[in-house]
Amino acid sequence: MYGSGVWRGLLVTLKHFVATYVDDIRWGFRRRNPAAFPVRQSLDGRGVFTVEYPEEKIAVPERFRFIPFLVVDNYDHPERAGHDWCTSCGICAKVCPPQCIWIVRGSDPDSGRPVPEPDAFYIDIDLCMNCGLCAEFCPFDAIKMDHDYELASYDRTSNHIYDKRRLSKEFRYWQSIAPTIAEQEASARGGWEHKDVLKQKAKDAKAVASEQAE
Repeated sequence: MYGSGVWRGLLVTLKHFVATYVDDIRWGFRRRNPAAFPVRQSLDGRGVFTVEYPEEKIAVPERFRFIPFLVVDNYDHPERAGHDWCTSCGICAKVCPPQCIWIVRGSDPDSGRPVPEPDAFYIDIDLCMNCGLCAEFCPFDAIKMDHDYELASYDRTSNHIYDKRRLSKEFRYWQSIAPTIAEQEASARGGWEHKDVLKQKAKDAKAVASEQAE
């Protein structure tokens, strides 16, 4: 009434304007202060500031999702270095809305029987809609949504068809970009290892206990 709303809006703008310079004084007028940038992005940030991309990048939340990637055991794992968590069950390809996932199941070279690991895995990142259904439905926590969104290139025909080598990232990487979610999944899974490894360890422990009981 009588322009009071306009004045209140102008006061809010003035408050942010003043807070901007107060915040600059707080951090010593350093444009790219490594300590200041995380604070300014948090709820404690005051005023208005410009993110100087690409030198500065806004932090993404843990549940941010871009293209999927395949989880493999850490490359320094004593027993399963770089081993695939994926069992090539094909569930991710079935639930994918744009049908951008192709999987070739591996086979034993001697017997020809299928083995629970992918021989080839492809994702067309131009078709991927980043919905996360593949990661949600994976029963082995083997496929996750990445945080890397800088994927532009001059050749879309080959550079945007990601193969198994480009999709595979060690479990340690998943822990680094989503530590809270990784811990929740490990708690539900019963450990940090792959489900098959946990089952085998439980089976071995049960066998040892039965031998000791005898």
